[in-house]
Amino acid sequence: MNLLLVEAREINPVGRVHVHDARARHLIHVLHVEPEQVIRVGIVDGPVGTGRVVHVGHGAVDLDCLFETQVPARPPVDLLLALPRPKVLQRLWAQVAALGVGRVMLCNAARVERNYFDTHVLSEAVYRPLLLEGLQQARDTHVPVVSVHRQFRVLVEDALEDMSPGSRRIVADPSGAIPLGRAAVEATGRVLLAVGPEGGWNRFELDLLARHGFVCGGLGGRTLRSDTACIAMLAVVHEALRGRRQ
Repeated sequence: MNLLLVEAREINPVGRVHVHDARARHLIHVLHVEPEQVIRVGIVDGPVGTGRVVHVGHGAVDLDCLFETQVPARPPVDLLLALPRPKVLQRLWAQVAALGVGRVMLCNAARVERNYFDTHVLSEAVYRPLLLEGLQQARDTHVPVVSVHRQFRVLVEDALEDMSPGSRRIVADPSGAIPLGRAAVEATGRVLLAVGPEGGWNRFELDLLARHGFVCGGLGGRTLRSDTACIAMLAVVHEALRGRRQ
C-alpha cells in the first residue's frame, strides 16, 4: 500500500480518520506504523494529503489528516474491454486501476461466452475493493467508472460518444498496421482503447468499430491473452501520452 485511501464520510469534522479493517491490518502488520509517523493518504475520487498516526491499538489506527485542495486529474485513457473469463477479470481489476483508466466499459462480442455475464465478479461489491487496491498501489484516488454492455452494437453506435467524448479511438488487433504507441501519440484529448476477447474481434466487429472512428493499432503479429494484451497496451498508451506531454 503506497497510499491509504479513505472515503469522505470516514473523515470527522476535525480531519481525524479511524480505520479498523484490512487497511488497519496492513498499516499495523505490514507497514508497522507507530504514533507520530506520517503516511500518504487520499480521499476516494478526491485530493491526496498526509496522515499523522495518533493511535495504534486493538486492530485499529487513528490518523489526523491534511489534504491538498487540488484533486489529481482523471487518467486520460478509457478502456472498452470484451468481457474476459471471470478468473481473468478478477485478476485484471486491480491492475487496470493501477495502470490508470477513467472508465471501463465491459462489452459483449461474438467470441465472449454468454455465461460470463452471470459472474459475481461483475458485482460492485467484488470489483470495487480490487479497484481500490490498485489505486492504493499506484497512489491515485480516481476510481474507474464501470459499466457493462450486453449489446455491442448498441454500445458502439449509441453510447460511446457520451461515455468518452472526443476521444482518439483505437481498436487493438494483431492486424493493426499502425503501431499502438504512434496511434495514441496522435491523440489531442482522451484515448479510448478497445481490447477484444481471447479469440479476437471478428470481421463484423472490426468493421463496425472502424465505421465509428476507431483506427486499428497493434503491438505486432503475436496474438496475446486478453489480460496480457490489456496490461501491455495500457502501458504503451500511457507511455505515448506521457511522451506527448513532454
